[in-house]
Amino acid sequence: MEPTTREGTVSTQVLLGVLVPAMLLMVIASDMVNLVLPLMGEEFAASEAQLAWVVTGFLLVFSIGIPFYGRIADRVSLRRLFSATLLVYSAGSLVCALAPNLFVVVLGRIVMGAGAGAIPVLSVVAVTRLLPAEKRGTGVGFISAAGGVGTAAGPVVGGGLGELFGWPSLFWLTLVCALVLVPASLRVLPDHAPGSEERFDIAGGVLLGLSAGLVLFGITQGQAAGFDAPSAWGSLLFATAAGLLFLWRSLSTAQPFVPPSLFGSPVYAAAVMVIFVAMFTNLATLVFVPVLVVDVNGLSPGAGSLVMIPGGVALALVSPLAGRVADRAGARPLTIAGLAAIGASTLFLSSVGAGASALLAAVGVLGVGVGIALVLTTVTNAAAGSLPPARVGVGLGILQGSQFLGAGTGPALMGALLAARRGGNEGAANPLYGQEAPAYSDVFLVLTLLVALALVAALWLPPRLRSGPGSTRSEGTPEHNEASPGPERGTEPDGTRQG
Repeated sequence: MEPTTREGTVSTQVLLGVLVPAMLLMVIASDMVNLVLPLMGEEFAASEAQLAWVVTGFLLVFSIGIPFYGRIADRVSLRRLFSATLLVYSAGSLVCALAPNLFVVVLGRIVMGAGAGAIPVLSVVAVTRLLPAEKRGTGVGFISAAGGVGTAAGPVVGGGLGELFGWPSLFWLTLVCALVLVPASLRVLPDHAPGSEERFDIAGGVLLGLSAGLVLFGITQGQAAGFDAPSAWGSLLFATAAGLLFLWRSLSTAQPFVPPSLFGSPVYAAAVMVIFVAMFTNLATLVFVPVLVVDVNGLSPGAGSLVMIPGGVALALVSPLAGRVADRAGARPLTIAGLAAIGASTLFLSSVGAGASALLAAVGVLGVGVGIALVLTTVTNAAAGSLPPARVGVGLGILQGSQFLGAGTGPALMGALLAARRGGNEGAANPLYGQEAPAYSDVFLVLTLLVALALVAALWLPPRLRSGPGSTRSEGTPEHNEASPGPERGTEPDGTRQG
């Protein structure tokens, strides 16, 4: 039976009424503990290195889980998987709220991350499968907006509630919100399972997760202890080995965890690269602009955080609009415009904003926010459209995984560069720069160069999307053209390519 992209009839408003709050909740959970770590440290007499695991434990499992859930979504119904992961997230929240010591808090955060990792990819999978192509961009736009609002709101919610009611109140809040979403997801999401009969490549999934987790851990350790520390270079060495083994298995097994044929589509390959660079740049900017205005401009941490507000507002407002426009204009022009906005903003920060007034720094953040809203929405929409129905889950899982891997590695790698440049007396590499913070100028210049590479990759995105009823594919991907009279040579009977 030929797989379809529609698992049931559900209105856009009802579907987004479940997906958007879930996405918002998961992203807030990622960052809400940052400002209450000192409170935990006082209560449990813990060091900064020990407290860091409250954040790192969540992010590691969260990032590793994304591709796994994408693969599972090709076999299990959205209703069961979505509600089950919300319950896992709730269990982790309860463990954290009742934790008698820091070890139990970290354990609860790991469980929370295991549940939270499902929501980003399942939300996009749900939009792709349940909404017609002409509304898919709108759905992705609202989900991207929820992610942007959550990123901005996480520290605010965490700091405010933590100071007023204590840090356990954060986890009671996430517990209640997740439990409210469970019956809503059971009511709205369909119980139809895609019914993939492919063997689940557990070994390949473990190697992929191990490689991604060790990369994040190694870079984090390198930022904290230096890349000459055994925990840093050792983790990166083992990550490389796991990655090579994963590549070997993907090419040698009949039904690999990630089918290499996914990257045979130029659209999909370009989307993965673009979204990785965009999130790498976005998170590095979100981390180092507040550090810049505190370190160089002398603002307090509270005042320094205000420069991030324009970017968050822009992301929240532009993402839904970008989704609507993407359904008509296509991915290539909007993605190029978004990358151009990001690159122009990081170049502005490198040339003028670094070390000047905090207002100029906020202008740079605003430009990055506008650009990232255009890129995330349109690239996700284009990638979803390039995937055959049987590969939607795994394809979007890898795409979302690359997004969060970029978000995790960007601040760490740029932090290492910043630390290295602070130790020298050289001037800024950017000849246009004339302020007193050359290290920051160099960081934003490197980000600009990376965005320029992503602009080249964006040329492979489709100029416009097909928007016929029920269509989920982009132009420019003839290998997945639904007009083909029968299965292509080298495909399985269900229309999917052989691994």
